[in-house]
Amino acid sequence: MLSALLLNFILVLLLPIRLLRRAFAAPRGAYVLLSIDGRVVDHVSPKRTRLSSFLSRRAPPPLSVVRVRELCALLAKDTRIAGLVVRIQSLSAGPSVLASLRKELLALRTHNKDLVFDLPMGADNDLMYLASAGKRIVVGPETSVAPIGYAAEARYVRRALQKLGITAEVFAKGTYKSAAEPLVLDAMSDAQREQLGELLKARHDALVEALAARTGGDKQKAASWIDEAPHRAVDALRLGLVDAVVYEDGLDGVLGAAPGESVPLVDADDYLGRRRPTRFRPFLPRPVVGLVEVHGPIVSTARFAMGPMAIEEEIVSALRLARANKRLAAVVLHIDSPGGSALASDRIHHEVERLAEVKPIVAYLSNVAASGGYYVAAGARLIVAEPETVTGSIGVVSAHFVLRGLFDKLGVTTEVVKAGARADLLSPTRPVEEDERRIVEAEIDGFYRTFLNVVARGRKRPVHEIEKLAEGRVYSGRRAQELGLVDELGSCADAVRRASEFAGVALREPVLVRPPHEPMPPAPMMSAAKAVLGVLGCGALLSRVVLGVNLHARERVLVYAPLPLVESGSDGRTGVDSP
Repeated sequence: MLSALLLNFILVLLLPIRLLRRAFAAPRGAYVLLSIDGRVVDHVSPKRTRLSSFLSRRAPPPLSVVRVRELCALLAKDTRIAGLVVRIQSLSAGPSVLASLRKELLALRTHNKDLVFDLPMGADNDLMYLASAGKRIVVGPETSVAPIGYAAEARYVRRALQKLGITAEVFAKGTYKSAAEPLVLDAMSDAQREQLGELLKARHDALVEALAARTGGDKQKAASWIDEAPHRAVDALRLGLVDAVVYEDGLDGVLGAAPGESVPLVDADDYLGRRRPTRFRPFLPRPVVGLVEVHGPIVSTARFAMGPMAIEEEIVSALRLARANKRLAAVVLHIDSPGGSALASDRIHHEVERLAEVKPIVAYLSNVAASGGYYVAAGARLIVAEPETVTGSIGVVSAHFVLRGLFDKLGVTTEVVKAGARADLLSPTRPVEEDERRIVEAEIDGFYRTFLNVVARGRKRPVHEIEKLAEGRVYSGRRAQELGLVDELGSCADAVRRASEFAGVALREPVLVRPPHEPMPPAPMMSAAKAVLGVLGCGALLSRVVLGVNLHARERVLVYAPLPLVESGSDGRTGVDSP
């Protein structure tokens, strides 16, 4: 209380200066400039230590939807500001984050503020989807406007493995459980083609609907723009896809400045620093909503990582901390994970159920919350997702690699001495025998039944109803909501609002609940290796290795392995990305 009193006293002394800065944060008629160049996320975790940041050579924190929401809220009340210019050099964000960001920017237009998107490098699917929220879209000369739609590619490697002398034995429960399919087939199964088609159609429909806002609601015309893309900038202007084609120094004219004059542009960070209201520290702790992250493949432990990992021990610790902390009135479980270890998923789910016994818990499904990611969410009181979220995949898969042929080619001989009939079960030197296969399949079937029961209990529905929706099938968030696997469509902010309502507390930004020990960020070399493999077209295979962690029959795996999406880059060139 003493520290709060001292801090508030200092803030009172500085208040006149802050009020003066707020009053003159921007000249009348100015535009605020929001620059985006890189990754966008729902929220930004607190900074790590300087040492870990130095060792990992981390870039500045990415832009968050939370920050954009705060910026738009301040702009909406500022009568001196004419509008917002969003300048995008590059953009990396999942479909759910994009949808949330678009909604925040679109809401600004309801407050009679001008919203202009400046895309000096051209536009791809994601940029056009986002920029369609604006009143005007500006692109640079000689660029491409390429909302070309979405396609998925898969590499099937069974014959390549055969040539190496490697055989994959896959144990899967669920017709649509296709994570290990490329290891044992030469072509895509009908089930995989069906569910991929539905997911791609959901994203295509969202893009058409967004572009139709520029045609007065004419979806047929918007669809033709996509089918005829890519377009040169001048052609996009003629078609009405964009509103101006100018270099950066021509933007003033687009914003309405007379020849020879300029429109004041105020940097968004500077504007936020000046306009952000003074927040006095409360003398007594106030109840808040906690946020627990489940990001990346779910693993029991991780010695190294090629990106974020949802490590069981840390998430369980965070959930226990949230249960014990009396200040946390409710919890939002922020899930962006394709699944992973069945055992780790089950233990995390157990802690979610324990937390739900004493506090409201809402699960927010971000870009991907499938398989083990959905298993974890099933214990929440309410599940919120964006329409483009990839979710479901209620099924189990495991694989065993037999390397005997490879060893023979290399001249390697293996001798086995064992005590116990099945002591060498799942050895890489021999295939699984028929009686052993029945045992492994029974274990897989047992965990599949557990998965069904977990979802049925969480959804408060009979198991036989969940079974019809399972079989490893993935759904878009919108379809999952129609089927009852998701309760509401919305953003992370909506999930926080619902958690606050359940707890009966005032709506505030959530507090991140961190485990005692955070893992070291991925080394730059690991990130670079992942990027190179993705460009070479090995992204899908790499995903399966990373996501499966121990992709063999000793560890059951609840995983949805996303395939690379082939779409246009921000400069109109073909590139490879993953959903």
